Amino acid sequence: MSNMAREILAFILTTSGWVLVSSTLPTDYWKVSSIDGTVITTATFWSNLWKTCVTDSTGVSNCKDFPSMLALDGYIQVCRGLMIAAVCLGFFGSIFALIGMKCTKIGGPDQTKARIVCLSGITFICTGLCSLSACSLYAHRITSEFFDPMFVAQKYELGAALFIGWAGSTLCVLGGALFCLSLSDGMSSNRSPHPSDRRAFINSGASLMSRAMPQSQSSHTRRPPPEYNSTSQHFDKNAYV
Repeated sequence: MSNMAREILAFILTTSGWVLVSSTLPTDYWKVSSIDGTVITTATFWSNLWKTCVTDSTGVSNCKDFPSMLALDGYIQVCRGLMIAAVCLGFFGSIFALIGMKCTKIGGPDQTKARIVCLSGITFICTGLCSLSACSLYAHRITSEFFDPMFVAQKYELGAALFIGWAGSTLCVLGGALFCLSLSDGMSSNRSPHPSDRRAFINSGASLMSRAMPQSQSSHTRRPPPEYNSTSQHFDKNAYV
């Protein structure tokens, strides 16, 4: 899989996960009243992070918002903060992804774009972890009350919003991990050449050396001594007198 195709797949996963995580905030059914051991059900209780409601047998629902934020249970306040943080982080992560992806023309050189994409991946991983923590904390409270034999109040079961949040968190983490792989690919492509290019460079250097060796050897060879004429002149001994 090429780097650009991996980034497009990661963008689809992270964007889909962010949309699912964002859709859990207004979803009504975070927890639904349990009908275990009940023969006749006259009303259904359900609630989310913002309100609690009851639906009677005729289908009419009556809802009541939580009156005070400070009077809420601690786990609801923590879940609110984590979900809002997840939505905000996913928004900035999508912007970083659009800037750093190779299929866009903004963001600078490839090395800078790889760093921006890696930052987007880290942001989406934090998005998934925040949403996963919020949904898991809320589900842990529901299950602990359900299996507690000393708890005599209304017991609840897991709502659809929790499963949507878990699915969105998983997509965000997987897509963010794919985005982080772009940093290693970008750095390796800038630092080290391709093996075929390295072999071609070595072969070209060897061919140049082989061509240059005869010239260098010929330039250092000694010239042969001058040849003298075989016909030497014989002078008479009286020629110098």
